[in-house]
Amino acid sequence: MHIPIKVDYGVRALLDLAEHAQEPAVRSADISLRQHIPQSFLDRLLLTLAKDGLVRSVRGPLGGHALARDPAQVTLGMVMRSLGGNETIVGCLEAPESCNHLAGCGQREIWSEVEDAVQRILDGTSIADLLVRTKAARALVVSAAN
Repeated sequence: MHIPIKVDYGVRALLDLAEHAQEPAVRSADISLRQHIPQSFLDRLLLTLAKDGLVRSVRGPLGGHALARDPAQVTLGMVMRSLGGNETIVGCLEAPESCNHLAGCGQREIWSEVEDAVQRILDGTSIADLLVRTKAARALVVSAAN
């Protein structure tokens, strides 16, 4: 399975917004710098995420972006579907009629189970979960450096 860069960047942006949830709005330039995401690309991602109700945008000199929902309610599956990273592992799962081997294929069921497992993990992992993992990972790095 391949995770498109726009999904990776989208998750990083949402994670950044969750980390800065105490601020009324976070500028995309700040997210771009902290997360190493090209700002023009980030702006397009934030627009898509806003259209799908995951981010809210505030205009004006004090404007920026914020999560539109509690981070515990935003799952990786939602981000994948929003940013178009929901391709199946193998094409026959999405379009069985395109497969020449469907009638005698022993693999399709396994790939379907793998696909279902991946979707369960993505739908069961929230931005809040990732924030906890991120803080724990950072604490390990700091502790290893000391």
